Amino acid sequence: MIAMKFCRECNNILYPKEEKGRRVLLLACRNCEHQEVADNNCVYRHEVQHAAAERTQVLQDVASDPTLPRTKEARCAACGHGEAVFFQATARGQEGMTLFFVCCNLSCGNRWRE
Repeated sequence: MIAMKFCRECNNILYPKEEKGRRVLLLACRNCEHQEVADNNCVYRHEVQHAAAERTQVLQDVASDPTLPRTKEARCAACGHGEAVFFQATARGQEGMTLFFVCCNLSCGNRWRE
């Protein structure tokens, strides 16, 4: 990423400017005519960092979500209820998708994965 640079002539900030003919990135002053070739072509970089509390979690309310698919072939190990909501997501620390199940018994809410 380009560090903030200043004009040698008037000490104003140099802004990125493209010279399409030569396919070169320049740093140009908007106050005077000074220009110089940029030593790096990366103009802006946005890095997203997530706090642990922001990570996606399976909530108890998913069992009552009408948009999620349901199955009667999965039986809850905690309460024995025969219906569960399921969805795919990436599990923490694993690559690829994991199939998550949530028991539809609202008093149970047990979660498991396959």
